[in-house]
Amino acid sequence: MSLYTYEVAKKHLDAWLACDLALATSQSYSISGRTLTRANLKDVKEQIRYWQKQVDDIQREQAGAGPRRRVRRYIPIDS
Repeated sequence: MSLYTYEVAKKHLDAWLACDLALATSQSYSISGRTLTRANLKDVKEQIRYWQKQVDDIQREQAGAGPRRRVRRYIPIDS
């Protein structure tokens, strides 16, 4: 079960995507000798990946597919 509703996760994802778009225009700017640096692009990308995963997981749960699972195989080797 997800920590967030679909609406909340989608709203956060949209906000971070808007932030990414704003950073694409300028990373920093100066006004009256004061410089303002916006958020770090790397951090924004991490947040986008996080919220995209949340949205995907919620959609998967709503479709009845359940959480994503990984299967690993191990082959024992005698040494």
